[in-house]
This record gives sequence, C-alpha cells and structure tokens, in this order.
Amino acid sequence: MLLTRNLLYTALTRAKKLLIIIGNDKTISYMIQNADNKKRNTGLEYKLKNFIT
Repeated sequence: MLLTRNLLYTALTRAKKLLIIIGNDKTISYMIQNADNKKRNTGLEYKLKNFIT
C-alpha cells in the first residue's frame, strides 16, 4: 500500500516550487498516521557487494 507517511514526506520535500495534493482529508490524515515501514527489496546490498569484487 502506498498510503504511507514516508511517501507523503518525500513528495513534500522534493517539491521545488509548488506541491498540489489531490485527495480528501481522510486519506491525507490516514497517510500522516500511517508510519508503517515495509522492508524494501531493492537488491542494493547485492549490487554493492558485486560491484566491489
């Protein structure tokens, strides 16, 4: 699920001039309250280890 505080924070901090959030108040409130962090499977550790060797 993408309705997380982290995603909202990323949108807020990456906006350079203007940020328009489209959605209802209930959804935005849910995102603010939802601090659920899922483990990301990016493969970064594997890529870094194989890049060095």
